[in-house]
Amino acid sequence: MAASANTANIVNRSITRSVFRWIHLVFIIPILGYIYSPFDKLPSYSFRTRFIFVPIMILSGLWMWKGHVVRRLISKRPRVAQPRTRPCDLRSADDAAASPAV
Repeated sequence: MAASANTANIVNRSITRSVFRWIHLVFIIPILGYIYSPFDKLPSYSFRTRFIFVPIMILSGLWMWKGHVVRRLISKRPRVAQPRTRPCDLRSADDAAASPAV
């Protein structure tokens, strides 16, 4: 059962990633039109470009970049602590203060 749930989770993340990529790509088209259009046509869709298309593109890009951090903050599971590998990190503060500096 766990393998099936894991596979469903991977597929779900894959679909989510594809949706955000397509949102990002589709919302860049009006921005490119805004940049390369003649100057006299800019006022007709400048509001939508500035306050709808650009924020959606930025948010989708940030979600693709750092969405895993947001999902980890939202999730109910406790975060698993990573083991420390360096021996000097394993000493307590009292041991570090008592030992001479090398």
